[in-house]
Amino acid sequence: MFKKVDPTVLKETLYIALSVLILSVLMQAVFLVIGRWDYSVLLGNLYGAAVAVGNFFLMGLTVQVCLTLDPDEAKKRMKLSQQGRMLMLLVLCVIGGVLPFMNTIAVLIPQLFPRIGVTIRGLTMKDQ
Repeated sequence: MFKKVDPTVLKETLYIALSVLILSVLMQAVFLVIGRWDYSVLLGNLYGAAVAVGNFFLMGLTVQVCLTLDPDEAKKRMKLSQQGRMLMLLVLCVIGGVLPFMNTIAVLIPQLFPRIGVTIRGLTMKDQ
């Protein structure tokens, strides 16, 4: 059932993890500058970042599997995966948001970081 993770999936996930790390440091700095930083911001950011990178990795694994399927089956699998991952994100973000030792905003904002990383990569690689 489990196949070896494709090197491209690992490479792209590492890129996203690095993007999330850089943007997380910037977010921490913003919280510090506006005087709202405390340990809950750090814990929420770590949790939110892990959820965001994990979601991206699961998407990559799904794409890897779908490349071996016929187009109709691949489309169904991708749709099911997206729905499942969105439900997972909702549940995990709600959990992170209700825990008193995590800042809710710091849990939610990192969910945007992979999209920002992908956009930046697309803009910088456009000429290549």
